[in-house]
Amino acid sequence: MTATPASPLTATPASPARTSAPPPPLAARARAVGGSPVREILAVTARPEVINFAGGLPAPELFDREGIADAFRAVLAETPERALQYSTTEGEPALRAGLAARLSARGLPTDADDLLITTGSQQALSLLATALVEPGDTVLVESPCYLAALQVFGLAGARVLAVPCDADGVDPAALAELIRTERPKLLYLVPTFQNPTGRTMPAARRADLAETAARHGLWIVEDDPYGELRYDGEPVPWIASLPGAEDRTILLGSFSKVMAPGLRLGWLRAPDGPRRACAVAKQAADLHTPTLNQLAAARYLDVLDGHVAKVRAVYGERRDAMLAGLADALPAGSVWNRPEGGMFLWARLPDPYDTTALLRRAVDHLVAYVPGEPFYAADPDRSTLRLCFVTQTPEEIGEGLDRLAGALTA
Repeated sequence: MTATPASPLTATPASPARTSAPPPPLAARARAVGGSPVREILAVTARPEVINFAGGLPAPELFDREGIADAFRAVLAETPERALQYSTTEGEPALRAGLAARLSARGLPTDADDLLITTGSQQALSLLATALVEPGDTVLVESPCYLAALQVFGLAGARVLAVPCDADGVDPAALAELIRTERPKLLYLVPTFQNPTGRTMPAARRADLAETAARHGLWIVEDDPYGELRYDGEPVPWIASLPGAEDRTILLGSFSKVMAPGLRLGWLRAPDGPRRACAVAKQAADLHTPTLNQLAAARYLDVLDGHVAKVRAVYGERRDAMLAGLADALPAGSVWNRPEGGMFLWARLPDPYDTTALLRRAVDHLVAYVPGEPFYAADPDRSTLRLCFVTQTPEEIGEGLDRLAGALTA
């Protein structure tokens, strides 16, 4: 029997309606941690007419463009096969050897094998959180604290507690009490020219902290991105160099503030256990930091001290210009510090000023700062603000402070 072809006018059965389930949710840690408020502020204040005291960026006109370009040209001319090839996770031997020599010369005996090169010191901090912190572990931080550290430890699922601080940093008695009651795993610090406050912890307090960590079995993460930017005063020893701290302090550093942040070169110096764990975590993250950048930086180390001296001279003048103008820019009753180095100055306005609420008015007056609120793990002081003094010339700083005065009195 021959089948009759279907008429083109004959309706075909409707296909069943397609249903689509939603994709699985993000990990809980990703849902719980927001973006950087400072990065969001910088996006708002990026207009060229705004005098921006909000950023934490080195002055781009001071980059040694020719010196760094020469280093890259030499590396590509002499060892192109090596420079363009994969490298070891731990970092290029030439860069680790040169860095170890710099640290040793500054009072911290270091071998190349004590170091892990990272893609910026921010990666070093992230690797440490992966290697040391379990969800629910207690991490102690300064109050206020470097904002990105709060993000890193929050993303790791840590319970982050702030240690009360004074003008010299972490309060020893408060730290001892928190160690006794909370049993933390690590303490994170920026003891030299701290971000955001610019303060520096004195040597005696560092020694006390090292002894406390040794007595209670506490990791210390000592972050030092600004230590070479000293304009006056005497250098203070790293906590990592003090008795009792040698086997429990992890020192982080960066070439971003003294060479160029676009190279994305940082490092950590740590005892074997955490350093090896961080190397394994780095293998999973990016295999290694770019070989070409490492080799160029290793070559540039020969002239780095001369470049840093030039940068220090300029930044010191800019700090002084900001300090000279603050009394006229801030309302009566304000207080601020005089940092011996670094990039930041910290101020507190009298109550009831709210620097977060006032930021929009400041931007309308074509000047920007960072409100203090995001830098606190808890109980923020809303009258505080951070001012970066290195990116503008003294003339621009003066104009920016005039604008800030107008915004605060409007």
